[in-house]
Amino acid sequence: MARVPIIKVGETLIATVQDELRDSDALTLQTELSAAVERTGARGVLLDLSAVETVDSFLGRLLGEVAASTRLLGAVTVITGIQPAVAITLVELGLELKGVRTALNPEKGMALLRRLQRLQRLQGEENARLLPARAGSRNGRNDGRR
Repeated sequence: MARVPIIKVGETLIATVQDELRDSDALTLQTELSAAVERTGARGVLLDLSAVETVDSFLGRLLGEVAASTRLLGAVTVITGIQPAVAITLVELGLELKGVRTALNPEKGMALLRRLQRLQRLQGEENARLLPARAGSRNGRNDGRR
């Protein structure tokens, strides 16, 4: 079984795959990452796949599902360290991993996560600023008209 430690650094969970992932390992990782995001309130997930040299269609789809599930829990996911052979295989399998952010290595991944988290905070502040103005009216105006 592949060992995938998950550590929390600030608002980010870092999961480093240290061996090839079998299907059962990948499913366990998906469950554990989702549970860790929910438990810790992490706003970002860095998934480092530097040690992964082969991927099949199941693992490729699961990577997209991991990013989608953590996004639904309020965290941005960045996958790092995708080997050239893995990237080629994903393309050959027709798996685009839509909505999945990637970076060349963990350092660049952390920098990307910080930018995305900052953008997420700014969008949240903007939404919060706009919400009270609309709360008092049915039509979105606060001028008493219908």
